[in-house]
Amino acid sequence: MSGSVPEIDAIEQAQMRKRPTFRVGDTVNVHFRIREGDKERIQVFKGVVIRKTRGGAGATFTVRKVSAGVGVERIFPLHSPRIEKIEITARGHVRRSRLYYLRNLRGKKARLRERQRQTSDES
Repeated sequence: MSGSVPEIDAIEQAQMRKRPTFRVGDTVNVHFRIREGDKERIQVFKGVVIRKTRGGAGATFTVRKVSAGVGVERIFPLHSPRIEKIEITARGHVRRSRLYYLRNLRGKKARLRERQRQTSDES
């Protein structure tokens, strides 16, 4: 079966949420709603986006942080209703789409260059 069914496309569009546009290399704060028993709380996961996948409503992104000397990576569905908000704290300048090489780097070596802001004149 080639092509997509219009009803499926409409359902997929309804599931998608409006999110800020961020890129690989950016440092983000992901406010994620966690359920513990019958209570809910919001946990903030701060780290560098090392990967983004496409896929419409099934798109995901991976965030990496170092906590107590241990690297922690977490994969978030981009359009999940459990994500309260995504804050972009820093923009990184990278030249690849997968930053897996950061797993082998420690300390200052793992820093990314800051992306320069574009002015409207340079477009």
